[in-house]
Amino acid sequence: MNTAVHNKLVSFIWSIADDCLRDVYVRGKYRDVILPMVVLRRLDALLEPTKAAVLEELAFQRDEAGFTEWEDEGLRQASGYVFYNTSEWTLQRLYNNATNNQQILLAHFEDYLNGFSANVKEIIDKFKLKSQVRHMAQKDVLLNVLEKFTSAYINLTPFEKNDPDGRKLPALSNLGMGYVFEELIRRFNEENNEEAGEHFTPREVIDLMTHLVFEPVKHSLPPVMTIYDPACGSGGMLTESQNFIKDPDGEIRAKGDVHLYGKEINDETYAICKSDMMIKGNNPANIRVGSTLSTDEFAGVQFNFMLSNPPYGKSWAGEQKNIKDGKDVIDPRFQVKLKDYWGTEEDADATPRSSDGQLLFLMEMVSKMKPADKNTTGSRIASVHNGSSLFTGDAGGGESNIRRYIIENDWLEAIIQMPNNLFYNTGITTYIWLLSNNKAANRKGKVQLIDAGQLYRKLRKNLGNKNCEFAPEHIRQIVDVYESLQTVDRAGDDGIASKIFSNTDFGYYKVTIERPKRLKAQFTAERIEELRFDKTLREAMEWAYTEFGDALYDNLAQHEKAILDWCEKNDLNLNAKQSKALVSPATWQKGIELIGVANQLMQAIGSDEHNDFNHFLALVDGHLKTAKIKLSAAEKNAILNAVSWYHADAEKVKKGVVKLSGDKLDTLLQHLGCEESQLPDYGYYPTATKGEYQQYETESDLRDTENVPLAEDIYTYFLREVKPHVTEAWINLDATKIGYEISFNKYFYRHKPLRSLEEVSADILRLEDESEGLIRQILNLA
Repeated sequence: MNTAVHNKLVSFIWSIADDCLRDVYVRGKYRDVILPMVVLRRLDALLEPTKAAVLEELAFQRDEAGFTEWEDEGLRQASGYVFYNTSEWTLQRLYNNATNNQQILLAHFEDYLNGFSANVKEIIDKFKLKSQVRHMAQKDVLLNVLEKFTSAYINLTPFEKNDPDGRKLPALSNLGMGYVFEELIRRFNEENNEEAGEHFTPREVIDLMTHLVFEPVKHSLPPVMTIYDPACGSGGMLTESQNFIKDPDGEIRAKGDVHLYGKEINDETYAICKSDMMIKGNNPANIRVGSTLSTDEFAGVQFNFMLSNPPYGKSWAGEQKNIKDGKDVIDPRFQVKLKDYWGTEEDADATPRSSDGQLLFLMEMVSKMKPADKNTTGSRIASVHNGSSLFTGDAGGGESNIRRYIIENDWLEAIIQMPNNLFYNTGITTYIWLLSNNKAANRKGKVQLIDAGQLYRKLRKNLGNKNCEFAPEHIRQIVDVYESLQTVDRAGDDGIASKIFSNTDFGYYKVTIERPKRLKAQFTAERIEELRFDKTLREAMEWAYTEFGDALYDNLAQHEKAILDWCEKNDLNLNAKQSKALVSPATWQKGIELIGVANQLMQAIGSDEHNDFNHFLALVDGHLKTAKIKLSAAEKNAILNAVSWYHADAEKVKKGVVKLSGDKLDTLLQHLGCEESQLPDYGYYPTATKGEYQQYETESDLRDTENVPLAEDIYTYFLREVKPHVTEAWINLDATKIGYEISFNKYFYRHKPLRSLEEVSADILRLEDESEGLIRQILNLA
């Protein structure tokens, strides 16, 4: 849509709000009237020419056929659309016949609204239009609003027409309607100091996406095509896709049928989308309202093409209960099959962090891909994301699993980086992910990364955050580089760059590197006193003991309220179980009992510092056995942890000895993929007794991880990068996880050498005249 026309239309509609609603609504609430009235007028203007035919069909059904319920199909044929209105009114006729009596006007207006077909009534309900009409009638502004919207100088239809002065009024396409809607929302929310809302997709970005999705398969399009957008907004991406492939003057000129499907959570944008589907003759029943993530609306349905710009940086915590039960994924869309390091297939969580659900929309589309053996094209997907989808999440985490699942299935064809400030409501860098489950032979096993971040032209006037755009020649260049699978080096700071990678280039092993625990130990009164407090409740127990002392052991109930109030005021966020334990006499008594046992041990063993924890532990176990003191494993560990600490000079803490020989040894060597001489590098140290290997406890605070490229051998990497620096480290191969990430900055980084000191000094001294000698004084040059 032409920017000047767009701005003129928005200004006209905004003036309606300012002229008629100023004293009736606060500015932030203008949208409650303006948006539904724009949609209503758009539908009304289309039905005006066939009003007589609809009333004639209605009379036939009522008087001649004797129907008591109207037959939809006949009324649709009479109206020429998939919707109709059986009342005698149009908006123009309501205005022409209006008097100063607002109540009569209201009655006629409500009769008009009640005459619409069910699909339009749903739109009216989503906008809550009836209550707004009643409010406007009560405030005596309904007639004024009606006058503005029936003006012959405004065209809200998808057809070009002339105003009374003979000037052309351009058609308002679905995409243009989306632009108008987005701009009005932005203005309304700015007036109300609210956020501007979701990121409406600019026309040229949709243009680029449609070229990327459809052009490569333009000669093999199926006779019936389905297009889906799981976050369809006002439907611009759907209808523009349809226009692109059906345009009789375009490159594709598809002859087959196109069916559009979408889902939208916002009632207003859903209503706009559905109204335009009806205007275009598409099936409005294929557009659904509600959360795409909470409900699999199109379960079992597969689509040929999917394009979307899902919300990013938006929490999905509200939908989490429908996707996960605790840690278990209950929605099959977001659970995938992946192989572990040894090739064993297992279920994997494919949900990102709850603060950002954009990758869930991508998985929704992936779950609805049509297998290539069911049609000629398989399925093709284009989805807009911000940078976090490329690299957030650790190996084995949801985001990484999603990337891994897509790449290992060889569905990712390309990712295109776009310029900053390309969108209306955000200035961040965005990317188009392009997926296909029917790659061309020359693309199999490969991913193309295209950096088009420096390919744009500036706008003369900013539109919100948007200060640049793709020109048609930029879109052509990007598509050509993609289709030809070119490698392109950027010349200078401008232009396009492209690189081709193997799928495995993005994968890595996250390898856990262990080091032995080395502990010193010593019984002292101060260390033993720490046992008074449960480690999970230490902060609260320490405060309570400092505040109330030994009185807690005599009458804990008396101080229960004060203790729990203190926890709440200090935001400790204890759960019900922890709160109950904190004010339970048993918890406090347990600490006293541990102190008693520890004091007995100190009396028996003494207060000497031990450099060998293994010897210290033997002394503790010996006394416990001799004194017939029974402790649970947790109680014993609590005492040992209180009186020991890590020290690099202490002896290694032994975990145990394992016997390895024959089949057992062969099985372990095969599992680790190593030779017997290499076992110490995996945590098995041969002893003086043949076939016996010592293992050591690990020090969690010194545990480290290394990201090893999939193409590299883990053991070779360990010997080169780890062993020379930490000789006692070993590989915990059983903890190895596989991750995937994509780093545009790393792949397209170009080093710029720093300027010389002389150049910098010369620039600074050029400012000398403005600084009145201050710079020379700072540089000691005066």
